[in-house]
Amino acid sequence: MVTQTPETILRDKHFPFNFLVNMIDGGAFGFALGFASFSTIIPLFVSSLTDSAILIGLIPAIHVLGWQLPQLFTAQSVAQRKRYKPMVLLMTIQERLPFLGLGIIAWLVPELGITTALILTFFMLVWQAIGGGFAATPWQSMIAKIVPTDRWGLFIGTQAAAASLFMSLSAIIAGVILERNESPLDFSLCFFMACIGMVISYFALGLTREEDSHPENTTRDTKHFWLNLLAILKRDLNFRRFLLVRVLAQAATMGFAFYTVYAVRHLGVSEVSIGIMTGVMTIVQTVANPFMGWLGDHWIHRGVLTIGLLSAVLSSIIAWLTQSAGWFYLVYAMAGVANVGVWTISLTVTLEFGDDQERPLYIGLANTLVAPTAFIIPLMGGWLADSMGYSAAFVASIIGGLATIFVLIFMLRTPKERAKIVS
Repeated sequence: MVTQTPETILRDKHFPFNFLVNMIDGGAFGFALGFASFSTIIPLFVSSLTDSAILIGLIPAIHVLGWQLPQLFTAQSVAQRKRYKPMVLLMTIQERLPFLGLGIIAWLVPELGITTALILTFFMLVWQAIGGGFAATPWQSMIAKIVPTDRWGLFIGTQAAAASLFMSLSAIIAGVILERNESPLDFSLCFFMACIGMVISYFALGLTREEDSHPENTTRDTKHFWLNLLAILKRDLNFRRFLLVRVLAQAATMGFAFYTVYAVRHLGVSEVSIGIMTGVMTIVQTVANPFMGWLGDHWIHRGVLTIGLLSAVLSSIIAWLTQSAGWFYLVYAMAGVANVGVWTISLTVTLEFGDDQERPLYIGLANTLVAPTAFIIPLMGGWLADSMGYSAAFVASIIGGLATIFVLIFMLRTPKERAKIVS
């Protein structure tokens, strides 16, 4: 029989309420991103201003780099806190306000001019990404705290499913908006709709119930903090292998950023069809997220992550070989499964490393150390697309996916797997 502490008793008591408000948060956040998708809408907006594949490739690079890079530098502060929610609410404002800026920029493109609009757009993307990065570690730590350990996969998967469900709806609406309105008014309307979703998401997140914890004081000394980080990297070989998986997974999904532009420019796919394809991807994610989260909780997350990488490989193979627009519905569907594996399941596995005190350090390390490659690899994809064609970026993604699968199968065991072996 497992002995419950006062903290776990309160956690379990508040869990149904926290589950509800965080599902609303996830659903509203997904609704917003359907109107301002980093894989479809924003690349299309930037492509209306420039033909540069490198700049288009910068969009996911900035998003991922900004989200990952700051996390290690917030880990010390996060680890000292009794409650994570105040920091989450403060930082996530910076993640949401830039969408209002994008709406204003798109509205004023004729007055601003192409160059100024591009500069301001990328400024907003950097601001949004960094805001998300500063919010990420306290948010992940809060989720690990308020959700029972054996429900992490299901919780994260279900929240991601709620996000995907509403994202699929808003993506289809966005496609209609793009079809029926002239540019840049169409993009401006999409970004303003994203703002509405972000406001609802923020207020739902603010309702989360979090009790005080009792952090240790060992991380207050900066020197000790950095020595502790180095000690983790030195002693935990399995964690280093997980970092390798995270790096290689960036390459596996490199080609995803170019699907929309390739389909529109080379296969003649309409904006409405792009909206429907995005909807297909998000519907697949809606179904796959809770199922793959549950499967990971009851089987092994490493196996589910492998399924995601296989889907990434298949998605890139089809995009590379097909000359028919109809096949891109399958491309987007497989990309949806891949996104669940690479993002949702990877996040869940990250939470397995370390105890309650060390978890913020592991989260910070896992995301910050991967950040440079998360920036460089999409740029490489843009360079390949510009110099050798989009097919080269798709082939590179295939190679990256196969390499990741090799490491997953033959080199990595997740902490839960190792614990089962020991027991």
